[in-house]
Order: sequence, then C-alpha cells, then structure tokens
Amino acid sequence: MLKLSKLADYATVLLTVMARDPGRTLSGQELAERTGIPAPTVSKLLKQLSHGGLLLSLRGAHGGYRLARAPDRISVAEIIAALEGPISVTECAGHDGDCSLESDCGARANWRLINSAIRSALEAVSLAQMASTPARARPGHGTEFPLRFHPE
Repeated sequence: MLKLSKLADYATVLLTVMARDPGRTLSGQELAERTGIPAPTVSKLLKQLSHGGLLLSLRGAHGGYRLARAPDRISVAEIIAALEGPISVTECAGHDGDCSLESDCGARANWRLINSAIRSALEAVSLAQMASTPARARPGHGTEFPLRFHPE
C-alpha cells in the first residue's frame, strides 16, 4: 500500500491552516491548538518545513512562522519532499538504488513511469487548493483522476 507518513499528513494540515491566512505569523502553540496536533510534533514539523524552505521562522516577541511563498506557489510534492525526501515508490524509481535485481529488472522503466506520474500529480496540486474548501464531490464534476497511465 502506498501511504504518506503521519508526519507528512500532519505537515499538510499545518500548512493548510497557514495558507488560509498566508500573511499571518503563527506560533507553534497556536498551530497546535488550531489543528489538535500535539505541540512537540508541531515544533518538529515547523523546523523541518523551515529547513525545507516552505516556512520562514521569525524570532522575537511577535515571532513564529509564516509561509515562505504564496500558497499557490507551494505544491503538495514539495511538502512531502520536505518531510520524506524525494518522492519514490520503489528503491530505483527515483534514482539508482541498492536492489540486486536492478541491472536486469524488467519492471524498472515502468516503475519510473509510475513514479513520474505520481510526482506530477502531487506537483499539480497547490497548497492553496488543499486549503480551499472543496465543493461537494459529485461524479462527473472534476472528481476523476486527471492523469492517465500509458506504458510504451
């Protein structure tokens, strides 16, 4: 099963709260209260997101964190990469790995194609989109997955 880590999910939750008021500086404690995520976890995530270039850390009496860029210029792929590193569904999909089958693997090219499709889909969704309240999903009204898999 492909699954995001809990920390990547929590990071997205934190950033969507921040994206709803992008010019505002928020403290870790305020974000913990607004999201229900434990304060130590929030602190850890804020540091990682700052290190990943997604947040600015401001010191002082009115310090805290705010988005480093506009929410529409931050992709979900960047959020995941800041927490988990490069997106890769298999060891060799994103880069050469330590797999003993790598040199003779018949699936490697297709795993790379799949990895590219997943990364493209995540890059296509902005933090602003994640922060917006979605319209009620109805079949036939934008709920279809926008990418198609076409192996060559």
